[in-house]
Amino acid sequence: MNSKSIQFTRTHNEEFYKVLRQRVNTYFKSNNISRHANANMVIKTIVMLALYMGPFALILTVVESTWLTLVLWGLMGFGMAGLGLSVMHDANHGTYSKNEKVNKWVGYVMFLLGGSDVNWRIQHNVLHHTYTNVTGMDEDINPGVIMRFSPHEKRRKLHRYQHMYAWFFYGLMTLMWFISKDYKQAIRYHRRDLIKTQKTTFAKHMATLIIAKAAYFALFILLPIWITTAPIWVTIVGFIIMNYVSGLTLAAIFQPAHVVPTSDFPMPDESGNIDADWAVNQLYNTANFAPGARLFSWYVGGLNYQVEHHLFPNICHVHYRKISQIVEQTAKEYNLPYYSYKTFYEALAEHTRMLRNLGRYDHAPALH
Repeated sequence: MNSKSIQFTRTHNEEFYKVLRQRVNTYFKSNNISRHANANMVIKTIVMLALYMGPFALILTVVESTWLTLVLWGLMGFGMAGLGLSVMHDANHGTYSKNEKVNKWVGYVMFLLGGSDVNWRIQHNVLHHTYTNVTGMDEDINPGVIMRFSPHEKRRKLHRYQHMYAWFFYGLMTLMWFISKDYKQAIRYHRRDLIKTQKTTFAKHMATLIIAKAAYFALFILLPIWITTAPIWVTIVGFIIMNYVSGLTLAAIFQPAHVVPTSDFPMPDESGNIDADWAVNQLYNTANFAPGARLFSWYVGGLNYQVEHHLFPNICHVHYRKISQIVEQTAKEYNLPYYSYKTFYEALAEHTRMLRNLGRYDHAPALH
């Protein structure tokens, strides 16, 4: 399906987003606050880099114990996920700094995670944020035949057990970025004429991918094999542990925001029109969780406030908690949903329930 042919109708509750934007703009102006990062964000960047690269430095220099080495690789996985959630995410949304060059260079941290900043911006910014939960457009709900995230996809016999085996495959996320997904995406986005939206060419993009992934492989696999006394298998297993911890963490944060029983998964008609306002669609297909968990929110880059993030992807996550009060109140005034789970555990449980429903029934209607 061509993204150019898909349009939201703007005929329902169109005043909601106008009023909401005015109120959020007033909040920043009246408090003389920038929409971008603040000093706390810079500190967080340093902490997340240290959490990722600090254990690696210890592995390369002083640690000789096999078990401690593997534990440190696991700790790196949390640093890897935190760096993606709290730093790379904002930079590639252009919200880290007013300066585009700063956003660009901080966004390159994606290479340090084994991924591609260009592919990520296309999948996340262009497709996921524009067409949230629209089957055939939002690649976040298209994991392939092994899992079913949308009631509009074909249900297969193996999906009956996806609420159990999904968690194993979630852990493979960043490994797949590194091994194959980025190359497949680059080719697919080239065919869909999406590469040019990132102001680059397919040839340049592929060359960057190959060089960046070779450097990632050299840094995290060849270097420790070369300079440490640990057996080769320790480095390979440690690398897998790091990526598995990271992938599982990332999936656990992103999946409960959209693949939950309250989502309604809109579909365009034959003319490509979706009978919903874009902003209202975000409310129906996005959920917050654990709003009272301040330390948790700090680590996950404010992405437990997914509603605010989807309505205002051009605002740095450090402001989500404050503007969430404005968003919730405005949604209530317009009799629109504002889904929020009290705890992270509840959100995970609801996501698991949705996976179970999608695996057992052809239709899994939203619970509005």
